[in-house]
Amino acid sequence: MSQTVTLSSSKTTIPLIGYGTGTKWFSGDNSKPIDKDLVKSVHDALSVGYRHLDAAEMYGTETSVGEALRTQSIARNEIFITSKVFKNIENIEKACTDVLTRLGVDYLDLWLIHAPFFDRNKISLEKAWQEMEKLVESGKVKAIGVSNFQKRHLEELFALNPKIKPAVNQIELHPYVYKASRELLEYCKSKDVAIEAYSPLGPLTFKSDGPANEILEKLAQKYNRTPAQVLLKWNIIKGDIVITTSSKRDRLEDFLKTTDKNFQLSDEDVKAIDDAGAKLHFRKYWTKEIDSQKEDL
Repeated sequence: MSQTVTLSSSKTTIPLIGYGTGTKWFSGDNSKPIDKDLVKSVHDALSVGYRHLDAAEMYGTETSVGEALRTQSIARNEIFITSKVFKNIENIEKACTDVLTRLGVDYLDLWLIHAPFFDRNKISLEKAWQEMEKLVESGKVKAIGVSNFQKRHLEELFALNPKIKPAVNQIELHPYVYKASRELLEYCKSKDVAIEAYSPLGPLTFKSDGPANEILEKLAQKYNRTPAQVLLKWNIIKGDIVITTSSKRDRLEDFLKTTDKNFQLSDEDVKAIDDAGAKLHFRKYWTKEIDSQKEDL
């Protein structure tokens, strides 16, 4: 069973490792037929111990996730469900209602603004966040947060003195973006905003010939683990929560074993991964929006 952490800005307890329903499963269209492979994979994830499902309106997979939830027996209050708004951010309440309908649930445990790169001429960040807060007050969501927010975006949000502070910031995090993300990570920590890492296995998935792979293989042999487990452990050390996915049941089981207390990385191990990751900057998602703006600062 996945371990949990408590979000400081709410009483919400969130499982440390979440099962992602984007990336590999991405379709971008919630009107598409149910993806039976995704339904089966969600069932597999739940059966091996995952209790945290990460969704988003943008992924176009919520109808399939809803079908998976309807056709399994674990109680709703035992499953932590996250979704995110972006496409329909101009009407956040309706977007949330639509998500709840697709998922077939009465509430979300966590509701995120998927990215700060929306048209501010249509809705301001202040208005959007106020609408997010209303959903907590109405009971439709238990906690709210953000995703892909950089330091400047969080500073803008905190400058508004929000009634409810963002509980999490879900960001792409792995060794190839760690160097560029350190200031953001430190800022989130100073504001008690938990970090959720998505695409934590990016170096293995997208850059299999990258500079971090040698040390990941070496540490995997040292600890009799897989490179993926080493990388997930590194992510947990750097952040708080990780979101990952696979269509293979055995890999899903392996990912959960990352939380085994008998498996630890030393400070030297972590530094070796840091140093290897610093040799390459690679961001898979929101690259133009994030990296180009960093260059402008």
